[in-house]
Amino acid sequence: MYRRSTLKSFTWAFEGIVHVLRTQRNMKIHFTVAFAVLMASLVFNVSRLELAVLLITITFVLVAEMINTAVEAAIDTFGTAFDPAAKIAKDVAAGAVLIAALNALVVAYLIFFDKLEQPSRTLFVHVRQSPAHLTVIALVIVILLVILGKAVFHRGSYFSGGMPSGHSAAAFACWTAISYVTASLGFEHSLFISLLAFLMAILVAQSRVESGIHTVSEAFFGAILGILVTTILFQLWY
Repeated sequence: MYRRSTLKSFTWAFEGIVHVLRTQRNMKIHFTVAFAVLMASLVFNVSRLELAVLLITITFVLVAEMINTAVEAAIDTFGTAFDPAAKIAKDVAAGAVLIAALNALVVAYLIFFDKLEQPSRTLFVHVRQSPAHLTVIALVIVILLVILGKAVFHRGSYFSGGMPSGHSAAAFACWTAISYVTASLGFEHSLFISLLAFLMAILVAQSRVESGIHTVSEAFFGAILGILVTTILFQLWY
């Protein structure tokens, strides 16, 4: 019973994320900018600490936008008549988004300015020394694309179904990253580790299908999404 209740909580939370992405123009802009920033972090080879700061900043902006949307929706349920208190609440919520966005601009300036000044040294630098960085970026991009896919296709419940399967996408993205990272260990070792990771990814996808949460096609397209995104990133930067 507790497990079902927890799953429903996650489902409603994920539904809220997809709803904001589907209905709010500013949220779509934030997602696009987040994707661009993550790609820039690969191009300019930011450090792990800088990547952590970027991820926290991106999350701050997205959360502020969601709170702003929630405040507006809650106020609108009480009617459309002008109310000074309602205006203050909406203005304050919008101000929170503005502060978060300005903070994001400052963070981007502090992290990328020096790197932009020296493009010959930083532009398209390989990140072979930090495959963990590349793996994190791949997973974040896969998750963003999964959320976008669920918003576009609008099939099933958002967290426990729909196109594509997020669990399958993440599992196969991890398998692809592991295969690239372990390739330098020698054919026999890399093949063994890759095979184990592949079997685990298959089990993740199979569990989603057998539990009735996803169809075979949803799990399949999730797997393809995870493989393609991770392969492209590793081919370009590893």
